[in-house]
Amino acid sequence: MRVAFPTLGNKGLDEEIGEHFGRVPTYTIVDLETNEVKIIPNTSYHMGGVGYPPELLAKEQVKVLICKGLGRRAINMFQDFGIDVYIGATGKVKDALDAFKKGLLKKATVENACKEHAFGDMHHWHERI
Repeated sequence: MRVAFPTLGNKGLDEEIGEHFGRVPTYTIVDLETNEVKIIPNTSYHMGGVGYPPELLAKEQVKVLICKGLGRRAINMFQDFGIDVYIGATGKVKDALDAFKKGLLKKATVENACKEHAFGDMHHWHERI
């Protein structure tokens, strides 16, 4: 299974998780079977490219997104692409991956989406408070 993280650079497992999901420069993808780490640039429209982050990650066969938090519309878009979202990640990719493996992160639902983005657009993604 491939899991993805919104990240601030190219340090792989040692990279910091980005707070604003759609505007991070990179996504770090970890294959849980092979432990392969792949870093892809954020080429979504948020960064001057095309498409939305869920489309970008679906092309990489990602099944789980692990992030700090995100809004209701984003959760629905990920669900449309068959990607489960887990929230509450902090620190580096390796820390969030460890928390995910231990079952410490919450699966995102419309009910626990970022309240300030319940009716917002995908331009702003914030840490869930």
